[in-house]
Amino acid sequence: MTLMVPVRAASTAALVTLACLAPLHASAQDASPWIKDTYSSVRLIAGSRSGGVLLGGIGFQLQPGWKTYWRTPGDSGVPPRIDFSKSDNVDSVKILWPAPMKFPDGAGGTSFGYKNQVMLPLRIVAKSPDKPVTLRASISYAVCEKLCIPVEAQAELAFVSVASTEDGAISAALDTVPKPAKVGDAGPISIHEVRREGNVVQVEIAVQDDKPPAGKEKDVQLFVEGPTPDWALPVPKLVKREAGVQRFAFELDGLPPGASADGATLKLTVTGSGGAYEVNAKLP
Repeated sequence: MTLMVPVRAASTAALVTLACLAPLHASAQDASPWIKDTYSSVRLIAGSRSGGVLLGGIGFQLQPGWKTYWRTPGDSGVPPRIDFSKSDNVDSVKILWPAPMKFPDGAGGTSFGYKNQVMLPLRIVAKSPDKPVTLRASISYAVCEKLCIPVEAQAELAFVSVASTEDGAISAALDTVPKPAKVGDAGPISIHEVRREGNVVQVEIAVQDDKPPAGKEKDVQLFVEGPTPDWALPVPKLVKREAGVQRFAFELDGLPPGASADGATLKLTVTGSGGAYEVNAKLP
């Protein structure tokens, strides 16, 4: 599957927007109503209100066989675009992205994203901790099976609960977000070394437990991003695997016009049975 046109060019696609009640286990004040289209639903989620830094989330539900994209979509696709500028008493909102999965894009490439359901945790800083906070989000995303359909949703939610019924769900979503790490850190899975040979970058990953218990196996995956969203680096390929070590490589292609890889800081996300970690690595 390749998205042939930008979302804005496909705005004539027929979309039906409906609102339905949140599930019975969630208090109405802790989650906005689901905004539904034909193949997906989206809503805002509020954590407990305490102090000036709040936790929340954006929940997505996808129909079987449909998917949506990570912040970097891979060889093809459209990343979500979320605007919080119309919120009340909100200084900043940081989206914390869960580790993605890889899937074929239908055109011989690989895309990154999510299937079934996912929550994007939010870290929200209030302008005034003692005043009401209302989060308003303009959410643009694409859902894809064999074809891609653009979705636009407007969601609003006030943070009012001292003890939110959604705290557990937000905590579980935070556990899926890659943890910050550095090159050479010790851990169950870690980026041991990053080196450059001409136009090729090689990333060596150390895996402490190369044979996890039965049923717990998970292939090591590496995702690479440039310093700005307009970098479109290739998907890293596994080039060597031996006991305790896996090596990936990718070429420095897809740089924006005028950009140089010299001294650029790449964001590397590694996932596997030992968890998920995010590393910033500066190229020589």
